[in-house]
Amino acid sequence: MQLLLITLAGFGAGFINALAGGGSFLTFPSLLAAGLPGIDANATSTIALFPAQVATTFAYRHSLKKSLEDPRIDGRKLAIISLVGGFFGAILLLSTSEQVFERLVPFLLLGATLVFAAGMVMPQQAEKQLLGATGVLVVQCFVAIYGGYFGGGIGILMLAALTLYGLKDIVLMNSLKMLLATLMNATATGVFLLSGRIHWLEGLILSVGSVAGGFVGAHAGSRIPPLYVRLFVIFIGLVLSLHFYLKTF
Repeated sequence: MQLLLITLAGFGAGFINALAGGGSFLTFPSLLAAGLPGIDANATSTIALFPAQVATTFAYRHSLKKSLEDPRIDGRKLAIISLVGGFFGAILLLSTSEQVFERLVPFLLLGATLVFAAGMVMPQQAEKQLLGATGVLVVQCFVAIYGGYFGGGIGILMLAALTLYGLKDIVLMNSLKMLLATLMNATATGVFLLSGRIHWLEGLILSVGSVAGGFVGAHAGSRIPPLYVRLFVIFIGLVLSLHFYLKTF
């Protein structure tokens, strides 16, 4: 029964990520429900979804090349910050006691849900530049550490920072966001692989399920409005935040 739940969660995560993002709202809680400790569940979920991130980044390769050639963007510095930040975020997670992390779970889920909801109303074009070149690097530093630690909502946070930096091309921004998210999760994945906290059977099931869900989601995208998917993700996030808050406190 638990493996069936994880399979469905993986499929749902892939489906949701193909349409609107937010798949970790299903994978992480499903692993908790299967009995994994919180830190193990977070690490396993990160690794399970990482291959799909790499594939998506590859799919963006043409627009990504254009974004890295944009003179306004220091892609090299952003990449290094993402790699280093993801590493330290993962180390921070593994240094957190299980009891403390379990108390943080409802607030991490709620925060990620609110960030995800904010992405629905975030303007795609900034009226004026509110972040300078240094400011966007500083923001990315915090986002990368958070990404390695938990990761929910990192895409929206990066899009918000790039919008405040004055970028307007959403395709360019999305491709850059995917690259940076993949880099921060690459180092986090490396740390988790050496931690002994990965549950390989559950992770493999999630990974295969997410690939299948992503394939179906990509084909269903023209028939299901992304708004409905986003509202569903927000509803799930709020329900799970309340559930884990009541369970913990």
